[in-house]
Amino acid sequence: MTTLLLVRHGLTDMTGPVLAGWTPGVHLSERGRAQAEALAARLASLPLDAVVSSPLERCQETAAAILRGRDGVKIDSDERFGECGYGDWTGRPLQELAKEPLWRVVQQHPSAAVFPGGESLAGVQRRAVAAVRHWNAKLGDDAVYLVCSHGDVIKAIVADAMGVHLDQFQRVTADPASLTAIRYTALRPFVLRVNDVGGGVENLIPPPPRPEGSEQEDGGENPTESDAAVGGGAGTT
Repeated sequence: MTTLLLVRHGLTDMTGPVLAGWTPGVHLSERGRAQAEALAARLASLPLDAVVSSPLERCQETAAAILRGRDGVKIDSDERFGECGYGDWTGRPLQELAKEPLWRVVQQHPSAAVFPGGESLAGVQRRAVAAVRHWNAKLGDDAVYLVCSHGDVIKAIVADAMGVHLDQFQRVTADPASLTAIRYTALRPFVLRVNDVGGGVENLIPPPPRPEGSEQEDGGENPTESDAAVGGGAGTT
C-alpha cells in the first residue's frame, strides 16, 4: 500500500484575487509561511520516503518547510505536478475571468476546457495521474511520500482516485496548506482525507503487513484500520 500525501502550497499575495498560474517569482506570503510551518509540525511524526514538488516557488517553499529537520530526504521537482498552464489567462484577476464564456465551461464541464494558449484540464489530469503512478512504482508498496502541488492538480488526482469523471472535480476543495491523503492498493485507491487543515495524522501511518492468506489481502477491504468506510472517518473540513 503506497500512501500519497498531497499538499497544496501555502498562501501567496496572489492567491484568491489573481490566477497566478506559472507566473515566476510568486512566493509564500507571511501567512503562507506560517501555514507551511504549522503543517510541517503536524506531519513531523510521519516518516516520509520522498518529497516531490511542483517546480514553482510557492510549492518549493512549502515543501522546504516540511523537510526542515528531516535528514536524508531532499526535494525532487516534477513538472507534471506543476500548475495548470492557463495560457492567456495567467496573471488576470478572477473577477475579470468570471465574465469570459470559458469560465462557465471550466466550472460545469471542465473536461472540455482548454485554456487559450495553454493546457486542457483533461491534459493536466493525465500528466498528474501519470506522475502519481510513476512515483508509486518507483517508491514501492510500503512508501509514504508527499507531493506539494496546486489546487486544480490535487482536485484532478482526487477525482481519479475516487473513480469519478473529471467534470465532477469542481466538487472537491483543496485549500492553501491543506492535506489530502490517498492510499493506493493493488485493487483500488482509498481516499483517506481531503482538504484536511487540522488534527492528528497518526492514522496515516501504514498498518503492518497482514499475514499471508489473511482477510483484506491485496486491498480487498478498506485498509485504514478504522471505521471510515462506514462514515466514521475524521479529518476533513
